[in-house]
Amino acid sequence: MKAKLLVSTIFAATLALPLAAQAQGTVRGAQEGAQQGAHDAGPVGAVVGGAVGAVAGTVGGILGVEDRPRFREYVVHERLPSYHYSGEFMVGAVLPESGLTYYDIPGEYHVQGYRYAYVNDHAVLVDPRTRVIVQIID
Repeated sequence: MKAKLLVSTIFAATLALPLAAQAQGTVRGAQEGAQQGAHDAGPVGAVVGGAVGAVAGTVGGILGVEDRPRFREYVVHERLPSYHYSGEFMVGAVLPESGLTYYDIPGEYHVQGYRYAYVNDHAVLVDPRTRVIVQIID
């Protein structure tokens, strides 16, 4: 049963990784997924977690690799106050509804349906309906 799940997960991850432009999110997702999987379920968990994390990292790469440094410079240039988030600062964290300002992403970055905020000295892309961090711009 575990072997079938492992093979299915790896196959699904392979099919979901066609864009090299999002490789950074893929690698980081794979690393974090493997670490969490190993922690929760040992070696098999590391393999499954790495594959699932790679898919999540790719899907979460909303702002392209080439646009990230330019967007980060844009946000820093805006001199926005950085909101201090005391929870675990990661993709998937839910930001507060009040006390934090969410900004529109300029059209030149071709990102629709998301807003950004400046949190813990990082630009983050946020789903405005749920206030969930979908990408952290380093």
